[in-house]
Amino acid sequence: MPELVTPFRASVVQFEAVPSDKEANLATVRRLAAEAVADGSLLVVFPELCLLGYWHLTKKTAEELQALAEPADGPLVAELRALAVSLGAGIGAGFLEAGDGTLYNSYAVCLPDGSVHIHRKLHAFEHEAISSGDRFTVFDTPWGVRMATLICWDNNLVENVRAVALQGATVLIAPHQTGGTNSRSPHGMKVLPAELWHNRHDDPQALLDAVNGPSGRGWLMRWLPSRAHDNGIFVLFANGIGQDDDEIRTGNAMILDPYGRIVAETPVADEAVVTAELDFDLLPLATGRRWMLGRRPELYGILTERSGLERDARTARHSADPVPSDFRVGG
Repeated sequence: MPELVTPFRASVVQFEAVPSDKEANLATVRRLAAEAVADGSLLVVFPELCLLGYWHLTKKTAEELQALAEPADGPLVAELRALAVSLGAGIGAGFLEAGDGTLYNSYAVCLPDGSVHIHRKLHAFEHEAISSGDRFTVFDTPWGVRMATLICWDNNLVENVRAVALQGATVLIAPHQTGGTNSRSPHGMKVLPAELWHNRHDDPQALLDAVNGPSGRGWLMRWLPSRAHDNGIFVLFANGIGQDDDEIRTGNAMILDPYGRIVAETPVADEAVVTAELDFDLLPLATGRRWMLGRRPELYGILTERSGLERDARTARHSADPVPSDFRVGG
């Protein structure tokens, strides 16, 4: 592992992707990455599926998705890799991957040394033609820091973040397309009225109040800081903003430290780059990292047992069926 680079500046980005327009979205990535690197960032994190757009894909046919997808060694990731090398910084962005005849919601982290790390979303629910990945993505970097990538819903299952932390990751790249979704939960997120986005120039405060409310930032604050705190890990949260087919994404791009504190976040409901220095001196005594030393793995076998009630990611995400009242594992 190379010597730790400090201070280490990182950026998270929120922007409104153009549906199915790779060139337009790639141009936005180039522009905002250059802006972030000019401000001293060594790593720039863009949202999930930002190179293609997100929610409109749920209405495509499998054949249409295949036509939009690219392999991990295809021209789109090659462009990202070239951008990372030319800027001398890491660039992470989401794309639809065609791999071995299968589609994946994937995320490429391209590093300035030319290496590329692809994560396939572990809990993909967007479309029946999009499969879930089957492995964690944890990797070393030229800056002497070990990182991991988890996409959107991957971060909502607590086991995933703990797993990458146990593999030595101290920085979690967490790209999303969330906020303003139609949650089945009565106290979960709800869809934001589209007119809030369309009227944002005339009434910016109404939109800002909504994205910072219970269907946006308020929802994130219920769980996102705990992922950072409980695992003693930096979290780089990037998200879409604005029109996403028939939903409005809430942005809320932010950087959290290993104590679950927000180091920096966007003050706007619009395209934005959020930058902060990661203070690696916080890691050795971070509460979550100290707690992990007190783990008793011999007690946790239940975490790997099946209840028999498991659902695939798509069913679990979209089903209106309640969880059985007698749900339990281990008899």
